[in-house]
Amino acid sequence: MTDQPTTQVQLSSSLAAEAKRLRNARYALLAPGILTIFCIGIMPLSIVLIYSFLEPGDFGGISWVLSFDAYVQLLFEEDIFDETLSFTTDYIQIFLRSVGLALFTTIACLLVGFPTAYFIATQPPARRNAWLFLITIPFWTNLLIRTYAMLLILRDQGVINLSLMEIGLIDNPIPMLYTDFAVCLGLVYAYLPFMVLPIFASLEKLDFRLVEASYDLYATRFKVLKRIIVPLAKPGIAAGCILVLIPSLGAFITPALLGGGKSLMLGNLIELQFGQARNWPFGSAIALVLMVMVMMSLLFYLRFGAKKETLTHG
Repeated sequence: MTDQPTTQVQLSSSLAAEAKRLRNARYALLAPGILTIFCIGIMPLSIVLIYSFLEPGDFGGISWVLSFDAYVQLLFEEDIFDETLSFTTDYIQIFLRSVGLALFTTIACLLVGFPTAYFIATQPPARRNAWLFLITIPFWTNLLIRTYAMLLILRDQGVINLSLMEIGLIDNPIPMLYTDFAVCLGLVYAYLPFMVLPIFASLEKLDFRLVEASYDLYATRFKVLKRIIVPLAKPGIAAGCILVLIPSLGAFITPALLGGGKSLMLGNLIELQFGQARNWPFGSAIALVLMVMVMMSLLFYLRFGAKKETLTHG
């Protein structure tokens, strides 16, 4: 009778020791990842956050004086003579342009990417792999090279204008380069695969017997698309929109080359403040505002995904 409680105590101690050992092993396995996230994620963002509440240095850098001028500068301009503040919309226009171009890019990628993904998903496996291979080929080349190639295509002596003049449709080159159209076209070209691949991943799992059953019930193609295909592909559509919208908001290379400095976006404005203007606090403030916009997009996606998951399993 006295040995049984002792045995139970020893067993509990062994289980507790084993649980502690497994917990320590998990922490040891997680430590490299957590350390990496802290070093290349949290620390730089913390530095940017701190810099945004400081004053710019006399010759660049920062001055360790607490100030909210960087955030005030987003909406107000200070007079150099009497230091009065006046409301300005210059930076608001850049924000609105960035959001507008990013939304247009997302919509254009969706309109082109969804039919493309559906076409690939309905192909036999051998052809499907070949089409996916073609979709991923642009990732093999650096974004700078791809954007510069688009510049050569859109310029006045580029492929499009020379071809149109050769066949006699136009007499003078159409000015396409250094416009919002060129920036949007470059962004669509750069981020279209980010839209196609998530939608394809959703459509690949689609049971096409549901589509056949809808046709048997005399549903039109539009109703099949609206009631069957699009609802089942919503997770991929949402993921693709997020993957296109977020990098489009902070795009730098494409607006710099194809916009020619006429279509500033947030990425160009941030680079300008850290480079030529040497106003690090203001550049940090803009970067944080951009980060908040990205976080809002991610939170919207998470809420959308959670709602979709609830409706699916509900």
